[in-house]
Amino acid sequence: MSLRPGIAFLADCPALLAMEIIASKWSMVTLFALTDCPLRHGELVELSGGISRKVLAQTLRRLQANGLVERHAYAEAPPRVEYGLTDLGRTLEEPIRMLTAWARENGEAVVSFREAAEAARTVEAGRATPVKTPHVDESPSRF
Repeated sequence: MSLRPGIAFLADCPALLAMEIIASKWSMVTLFALTDCPLRHGELVELSGGISRKVLAQTLRRLQANGLVERHAYAEAPPRVEYGLTDLGRTLEEPIRMLTAWARENGEAVVSFREAAEAARTVEAGRATPVKTPHVDESPSRF
């Protein structure tokens, strides 16, 4: 694969497809949560730390549509539904582990850069010269 500009990420490139599928924060979290075993919707909500039930349902549907997650509905009373990774979904386990390792190793540096950039923006905003607006006579017109 060439890394020349315009070659690696063409509009029909598989890499863009992969990024589209996993770029969502909740997709990555959901896929990671399912790496050990199938889970019920409520268990995924608890493990995911902050995802709403609605967003999780949307995420699961999107992952199912892409063939990464499968839904198992059991004929029981009360009804039980579990979600698990498909064979295709399991192929993402290693890339997700690699991204997780990268985040653990470099997360503090990213946060430091973000904080420094925010501090620089704050300083720049403080140095900005206020724009003087022309006086507008708001009294009723004589005309």
